[in-house]
Amino acid sequence: MSFSRARPLSAAVLVTALAAVGLVPTATPAAAATVPVGSGSYTDTRPAGTSGPTTGTGTPVTPKVTPAARAKPLPTNDWWSSLAFQRYADNPWSTPMYGHPLTYQAVAGGLEVGYPTAPTVSGDGRQYEYAHKRDLTLGLTGLNSADTKADAWSDWTVTPYWSDGARTLRATIGHGLPFVYAKGTGGDARITTAAAPAVFADQGNVLGITVAGHHYALFAPTGADWTVSGSTVTAGLGAKDYFSVAVLPSTDALATYRKYAYSFVTGSKVTWSSTGGTVRATYSLTTAPQEGTETGTLQALYRHQWLYTTDALTPYTYVSPRGTMKVREAASFTTSQQGSGVLPTLPASTGVDRARLRGYLNEVANAADPFSGARDTYWTGKALGKLAQLVPMADQIGETATRDKLLGLLKGRLQEWFTAGGASEFSYDRTWKTLIGYPASYGSDTELNDHHFHYSYYVYAAAIVAQYDQAWAADPAWGGMVKTLIRDAANPSRTDADFPFLRGFDIYAGHSWASGHQGFAAGNNQESSSESTNLSAALVLWGSATGNNELRDLGSYLLTTESEAIAQYWFDADQQVFPASFGHDTVGMVWGSGGAYSTWWTANPEEIHGINVLPVTGGSLHLARRKDAINRNLAELQRENGGPAVEWRDILWEFEALSTPATAKTKWDAGNAGYGPEAGESKAHTYHWINTLAAVGAPDATVTGSIPTSAVFSKGGVRTYAAHNFESVARTVTFSDGATLTVPARSTASR
Repeated sequence: MSFSRARPLSAAVLVTALAAVGLVPTATPAAAATVPVGSGSYTDTRPAGTSGPTTGTGTPVTPKVTPAARAKPLPTNDWWSSLAFQRYADNPWSTPMYGHPLTYQAVAGGLEVGYPTAPTVSGDGRQYEYAHKRDLTLGLTGLNSADTKADAWSDWTVTPYWSDGARTLRATIGHGLPFVYAKGTGGDARITTAAAPAVFADQGNVLGITVAGHHYALFAPTGADWTVSGSTVTAGLGAKDYFSVAVLPSTDALATYRKYAYSFVTGSKVTWSSTGGTVRATYSLTTAPQEGTETGTLQALYRHQWLYTTDALTPYTYVSPRGTMKVREAASFTTSQQGSGVLPTLPASTGVDRARLRGYLNEVANAADPFSGARDTYWTGKALGKLAQLVPMADQIGETATRDKLLGLLKGRLQEWFTAGGASEFSYDRTWKTLIGYPASYGSDTELNDHHFHYSYYVYAAAIVAQYDQAWAADPAWGGMVKTLIRDAANPSRTDADFPFLRGFDIYAGHSWASGHQGFAAGNNQESSSESTNLSAALVLWGSATGNNELRDLGSYLLTTESEAIAQYWFDADQQVFPASFGHDTVGMVWGSGGAYSTWWTANPEEIHGINVLPVTGGSLHLARRKDAINRNLAELQRENGGPAVEWRDILWEFEALSTPATAKTKWDAGNAGYGPEAGESKAHTYHWINTLAAVGAPDATVTGSIPTSAVFSKGGVRTYAAHNFESVARTVTFSDGATLTVPARSTASR
């Protein structure tokens, strides 16, 4: 958790576009106070006494966008969200935005640009930062704008807009872009530097300068000339309206960068596919030449990208909080990764005593309140997740009555939330184009935080229900409401007029962001990366259970991509990302500027380490790809904790079981009688998880199956192959080592 330009579409066009990805809504928000969706409904007015997005002082706030952008749903929870969500009354421009390699901050006179290359570590050693520090400000002579608005955006770029009545400025920026592409009217191009620049190249309309040890190239239209006066550099634009600035990896790169200085990036887009256990993604930029005919460009790849591309890279590199970025000289690149498998539950094994598991299951199923009093979106979600994990386990050992009782509990609580007018409901905010659950929690209403965290549990629970009751999950029944939550948190459609494309997932950064407003000096943040991947795993299961391959493959892309980002940026798996001076092997939170060994609510090491593990599900198997990182993580926990885990021992035992199951089982055997489960856990699940892995071995990520709902385990050199078949006919799953497994219809098999 975190405490942290388009024409409107006609209804016919919208339905056609959504049909392509299987997300046709039963109804879209209209004038009615209650919007029916199959058997369920939501409201389009907030419940009495509740709040929507507000400033930090509680004043209602509306998106800060230009008229041209108002019709397009705003992707809150992004690296640049403070441009559009004004959290603080005294800052109508933006907080620092971390594009990497460049950093930015909008101010009255234009766009501050920095390139932080020297990390700092906080006095307590808990946070490292490559904090934004202005090298220069890009603007126009005389520009003094009262605010900055978001004018246009694409998958990982955004265009801020300034106007003071006499002058207008637009500047396109983005992840991986070494250029800032500016268009201005009403004044000369003006660059003000933090200190008097050293000029290393003067070619008239092309100027090379060094500021604070960083090399920049300034590009004005052909025929213009840059003039340097102290810390101010200007160039008349004449009848033209464009200029650009680039950060150079070295002064001798000027000629290469000059080639692309007028090939302005106008958009960015990712496409993906998941086939035969392999996930491929292509990241493409669109460009428009302002002069000449060049349409190519340069882009810097993050570590989680360049590790998985065979596309040619230049020798140029940049420093970033995510490790070295490598430059590609092209408008696109493609990554290819082994997919991360998801199972509804671990396979049956001889390690689980059925009578003992039955007793643990009954403790939960027969509890006076299986939901432990949860009422808000987050804690209800946690309770749903806990119960959902037990359903396939009960089925596995033939406890059909317990299975059905648990399914009834899940359906009842989901239906309560999926029906407008009760104590719990979802409400659509037309202004922000988002679905908010009430009672809300952790700023999911006022700050639009954490929707992917909270809703992940609802989608996961619904996917488990769908596994056993397809009629319940059909669109005319309750599936329509599940899809509406998906549209809010992880919408695969770019043409949906009611919800943005992939609200919280930062496509280029490879992971999600939690804050809806990004109103921090350190940029945006995400703490519980594992609750983010819980949504991705839920999409795999929901899509598989309902025959929606588009959502299934979206889940595979998100899970596989974020899995590598987590390994590199939360766990420093290759030990190539965290600064040497940081002194930690993991972080609880990733920020735009770096990372922190902390959580929002406690400095307890158990929660710092455990928050990026929970909830432990069949979608957590990807963590076992880097067993060395798990081992370092747990060794640090032991050091920082001054001994074994106490409070979240079940979560951390389960984490350890992904690397060394025998050790985890020893700890479970010694300590299972004397602990209380974490709120989203149960003794039934922890017992089943640890003892199953002790019997079949840890997940073997070197082998993948031909369907997303498959996995391999290895113990003593012997592999166990497992898969769940959601289809109505038997199928044979092929694994990358040549093994095959025939799985009957609608069942799990292993061998």
